[in-house]
Amino acid sequence: MKIKIIIVSVLLLLVGVFTCGCVPFMENLGLVNPVNEEQSSLEKGGSPEGLVKFLVGFREKPGLPEQALVNSMGGKIKYTYHLVDAMAVSLPQQAIDALQKNPKIRYVEPDGLVSVLDTELDNSWGVKRIGAGLVHDALNKGAGVKVAVIDTGIDYNHPDLNSNYQGGYDFVNDDSDPMDDHGHGTHVAGTIAALDDGMGVVGVAPEAHLYALKVLSSSGSGSYSDVIAALEWCVDNGIQVTNNSYGSAGDAGISVKKAFDNTYYNYGIINVSSAGNSGDSSGSGDTITYPARYDSVIAVAATNQSDLRTSWSSTGPDLEISAPGLSIYSTLIGGGYGTKSGTSMASPHVAGTVALMIAAGVSDIRGQLQSTADDLGAAGCDSQYGYGLVNAAEAAGEDGGETPPPAGAGTIAGKVTDATSADSAIGGAKVVVDVEGTSLSVVTTDTSGYYEITNVVEGTYTVTTSAEGYENANQGVTISADAQSTANFALNPLPAPPPPPAPGKIYVSNIDMVFMKAVAGKNTFYTSVATVSIVGENETPIEGAVVSGHWSGATTGTNSGITDTSGIVGFQSKKVKNPKIGTTFTFTVDNVFKDGWIYYADANVKTFDSISVP
Repeated sequence: MKIKIIIVSVLLLLVGVFTCGCVPFMENLGLVNPVNEEQSSLEKGGSPEGLVKFLVGFREKPGLPEQALVNSMGGKIKYTYHLVDAMAVSLPQQAIDALQKNPKIRYVEPDGLVSVLDTELDNSWGVKRIGAGLVHDALNKGAGVKVAVIDTGIDYNHPDLNSNYQGGYDFVNDDSDPMDDHGHGTHVAGTIAALDDGMGVVGVAPEAHLYALKVLSSSGSGSYSDVIAALEWCVDNGIQVTNNSYGSAGDAGISVKKAFDNTYYNYGIINVSSAGNSGDSSGSGDTITYPARYDSVIAVAATNQSDLRTSWSSTGPDLEISAPGLSIYSTLIGGGYGTKSGTSMASPHVAGTVALMIAAGVSDIRGQLQSTADDLGAAGCDSQYGYGLVNAAEAAGEDGGETPPPAGAGTIAGKVTDATSADSAIGGAKVVVDVEGTSLSVVTTDTSGYYEITNVVEGTYTVTTSAEGYENANQGVTISADAQSTANFALNPLPAPPPPPAPGKIYVSNIDMVFMKAVAGKNTFYTSVATVSIVGENETPIEGAVVSGHWSGATTGTNSGITDTSGIVGFQSKKVKNPKIGTTFTFTVDNVFKDGWIYYADANVKTFDSISVP
């Protein structure tokens, strides 16, 4: 299968890629989509030493062999992810041709730029409008629910935020101090969880725990590789809700989609995102930005004080819900308060509502958000308002409890076991129920392998289960009013991988040499790549062998790397400018090491190889 490679020029990364979710003041006067001055300071899409930033997807979870592969091609590694089978790297452009020949790699795509989409209760008109005050009166303020603000950071010294701030990470500067140096994230955080302390403003969930994950710089720009790292941090630290008030007009790519999908479907994190500010006054067209377009993300539109869609709020079939987004008064860096407008400001109203719902014990978050929303625009779900205006009071229940189930609601329950032993329960399996074709209920089996999903209205559903080390399974389920339907699963274990060969002798079976050529003006640069194959007895490929060697001839230098599952490792020479015809590049293997094995140099088919400039 050919590997799909997406190569985008630096110019395309700079022009028209990202839209801003925080609307400048001019848009409040009806001017649609003004130019964001901050775009002039966006990163240029490259990286130090002339390398270009990419997200590289692998067929298996990357580790030391994959890192060695990137290093051998002159690349630099930013992140090796475990949330997705990918790495964020910087590579020479000319290395892409060699990279696509490697069977371990599934895809290569650009690491795109990302940027901000930019009295007490009475001062917070949006919080009041969605009925959050009624939930507060019922003693539900979202206490302890973990909400991550993936943004420019948070001013954790702000008096309305410091008590709820619980920590985070700065992925821009690679440290544990995500102080906001822009202001966007602090404004978002105030709408989610500003304290209910009789001063300033109050958030939708004023006792939720705030976590700042800084992926955007002081200019409001950043990269999707940092967004993936932030989502991975959320999984590792038990985050329950993420707010994502940023976006891009172009597709963010396979790795980004997989990261959001995994956090939602596999870990149950609710991701909320601004829909974008690329709409027009007619409300036509599909202008929802990424990541709000993904099914694993709740896309939020913006409304004004009259419950009307703002002219700039993006529209499209992926829109899920609306919230106040015009002239939202919230916290600013330095301890102050001020207004901002945009779907960036609408999104945290929904994120805060989700925190209240989690605190109230609501199980089907998205289903209940949709069913309790105040219908706006055309009847039912539409492309301008989604299901309507978020209603925190009904979604979380005015008494702090869950909204009563609909009439005739039933239950889907069952047990997940190992197909090889009916009595062997599989705890921790993920069970997903497709509810009315749109929203999903996700639960996890207990230690007895049992799961139960309640408040399911009459209808036909698809139930899917997955567990680590087992094949996925699904089945259709029909449930009648007030009844329980059973969906049991006996999962088949995945085939065991073949055992590694027994330790013995290893040697070099082949060395392949190729050139990578780059032309810059009148100059031509040659770089050689040596691919070394290591095998054991019976010519079995050996994974995890450390190969070291040196270059001679046209250039010098030493390299080392680790063989992949095919027993292959690649090495790249230094660039040579305008070499003469016949100039020779030679790579020599100096040593091969693998714990418990014997390097049998006398059996080498090749110990060195050369290639000459044609």
